[in-house]
This record gives sequence, structure tokens and C-alpha cells, in this order.
Amino acid sequence: MSHIALRCTRCGAGHPADMHTLACVECFAPLEVEYRNGGARQAIPLPVHETSVAAALGDGGTPCVEMPWVAGLLGLRSLFAKLEYMNPTGSFKDRGMAVMMAVASEHGVTDVVEDSSGNAGASVAAYATRAGMRAHVFVPKEAPRGKLRQIAAHGAEVHPIEGAREDVTAAAVAFQRDRGFVYASHNLSPYFQEGTKTFAYEIAEQFPDGLPDHIVLPVGNGSLYIGAWKGFRELVEAGRVPRMPRLHCVQARAFMPVVAAYEGIPWGPDDAGSTVAGGVAAAAPARLEQVLGVLKAAGGAAVAVDDADILRWRKLLATREGVFIEPTAAVAFAGLERLADSVIGSDETVLAPVTGFGLKDDTPV
Repeated sequence: MSHIALRCTRCGAGHPADMHTLACVECFAPLEVEYRNGGARQAIPLPVHETSVAAALGDGGTPCVEMPWVAGLLGLRSLFAKLEYMNPTGSFKDRGMAVMMAVASEHGVTDVVEDSSGNAGASVAAYATRAGMRAHVFVPKEAPRGKLRQIAAHGAEVHPIEGAREDVTAAAVAFQRDRGFVYASHNLSPYFQEGTKTFAYEIAEQFPDGLPDHIVLPVGNGSLYIGAWKGFRELVEAGRVPRMPRLHCVQARAFMPVVAAYEGIPWGPDDAGSTVAGGVAAAAPARLEQVLGVLKAAGGAAVAVDDADILRWRKLLATREGVFIEPTAAVAFAGLERLADSVIGSDETVLAPVTGFGLKDDTPV
């Protein structure tokens, strides 16, 4: 018997753990992994078995580095950046992809379909190749050229799509249904966020004398945000850490469904604009309800930032701290500037993930 099942995040209905079920058959909400038969007593509970190594590429183990110049500028006691761009394909997406593709390998999957603004596409292409699968990646036609080249370099079939980000998803779903392939959606797969939760476990190891007080994350569809919360919740429940950091959400002002719900202001997909931060350009995230639940449970705040501030912080990190990041990663630091004025105390410790490498984006610095 498997050590996992899938459970609806809204109504709690149970579902068998397979690669095709991505939403509740009762209420259509996204699913999450539930551990049983002792699975939750693993060092890090994961939905794979010991023999599932087909997708491993050395993901995880990213360093935390202190950012003294930024801390001084914002009046913080200390600030750390976790360099997620040191994952194999240059972004945090490798954490989730390694686990999702390991599960797919266990299920004998041969073809996967994914839609992505770039980083997840590059990640699924690499991990599919590693696991002996074929990847079909649907991307916005205007996605950064470097990311498209990276996807193609791994042998994936690239499908550039005109229109909004939701049009890319619709095209991917239609293609998957027509051919009977597995839709390996990093936004919907319950296995993906089981991989991103390793982010929290590593932070617990890297800060043995006490976790950061605050973690500030860029949020589009929320896979790292939800994963971080799941990881810290498991650590608290296992008695391995005494408390959870406050987890804050930062969005681009052109795509702010979480911030709007948090502030109680009207906002809908028709209000979406354009942003240099393609990784958070999600007008209607599938896990919005779950992200909002995490925001409340983790005592977080949500703020929106403008493109001008995103680009300013990208340049500051490169020229002052020697860290070259893509615009999506700069979203967190632009948000941190706002949070430091209101939510975060000067005597507290803060951490922000650098979610993607600067060379992966065409935007000039």
C-alpha cells in the first residue's frame, strides 16, 4: 500500500495518488499530499520511494548568504538571501520538479506536458530528459529567449503561444487531452509543492540557533510559498523547531490577486497588465484560496510592487551585493523595502529567496 493519498484542499475529499488527478472530483479545488502508514515520520516526508532516483540532478542544498549592504539600507539587524538560482537549471523550480518527475517515473510516465513562463519549462525539460521521458512545453511567445533556448537544449518540444498566460495554459491542456499525455503542471500537481517544501527544511538546518523571524517571497501561483509553509508546519509538528517564521507575499502590481484579497479591494483577471517579472504574472492562480489560507496561518502580510522598483532592486543587488538575479527574484526585495517600513522590526532577522538567475532573463540591468 502506498504511504500517500491525495486530499482536497477545500472539502477534504480523498483521492488515489496518481499522475492524472489534479483537482477534486467533488468541488474541483486543487489537491495536496497526505501521508499515512508512517510516511510522515520520514526525515523529510516525500511522496516517493527509496528507489526513486531517476530524476535526481543535485537539486537543493543552496547557500544562504548575508546581505549587509541591503540590511543597512533598510535598517534591518540582518538579512539573508537563499541563492535558489544555484539549483541545476538556475531556479527554485528544480526542487518541485525533482519530486514530481520522480513520482512520474514511478508511475511509468513517458510523455509530460507543461506550461510555463520559462523557468518551470526549463526545469521539466531537464528532469524529463534525466528520467527518459519526452517533454512538451507550452510557453508565452514573448518569453525570454534565454529560457526558450534552455528548454530546447534539453530536447523538449517547445510550443510558443500568442496571448495571455492563461491562453498558454489552455493550449497545453488541450494538447494533453488530445494525446492522453500527463499534464505535469507545476501549478496544479500536489507533488510539486512537496518538493518545494525542502526549502524550509534546509533553512532549519542552516539556522540551528534560531529561524529567521520573517521570510519574504515573490508569489505568482504560490508553489514556493505553499511549499515553505508545508515544510515549516511539518517541522513544528515534529517538534524540530519551536515556531514558524512569518511568511510574507510580494506580487507585481500588474498581477496582484493575493494582495487584493488581503487588502479587501476589488481586482480580477481583467485588471491584469504587464510586468517585467514574468514568473509572478498569474492573474488567476489555481491555488489562490490555498495561498490566502497560508498567508493567514503564517501571520504574513501581502504587498504589491511596481516594475520600476523591481528593476531598481535588481540593479542594486547586482552592483552592491554581487548577486545577479532575474526580475522575478527582485520582486521579493522590492516588497521587503515596503515591509521594512511597517511590518518588520529593526531588531529582526529576514530571509528572502533568490528564485532565479539573472542570465535567464533578457531584461537589461
